[in-house]
Amino acid sequence: MKLDMFFKSVIDQELVPVVLCDTHHTIIYMNPVAINRYQKFGGESLIGQSLLNCHGEKSKIAIGKILTWFKESEDHNRVYTSYNSKEDKDIYMIALRDENKQVIGYYEKHECRKNETGKMYDMD
Repeated sequence: MKLDMFFKSVIDQELVPVVLCDTHHTIIYMNPVAINRYQKFGGESLIGQSLLNCHGEKSKIAIGKILTWFKESEDHNRVYTSYNSKEDKDIYMIALRDENKQVIGYYEKHECRKNETGKMYDMD
């Protein structure tokens, strides 16, 4: 069974933006939330372009250093990069690895600090 469609579905169901990049910083995939969130910068047309085009010099240097760190050890997989106070969430850069533990890319992970306000198992 091909798992690709299942993995894509997991990413597409995220309520936060997910932008996947290869090791050359090329945007290879954006989930629907990311396409919507970054619409003013081009949305879906950003796929195939360099993520670095969307960042200032300081961020470009930081992204490069993190990617180098990811490549140094298979245990280097997650770096805290910022806090978004407007949305009360932490942001991390996460390594993507192949079956041989080699870095094939990265993505930015958003983790909300807010407690869930919905009722458990509420399907109404």
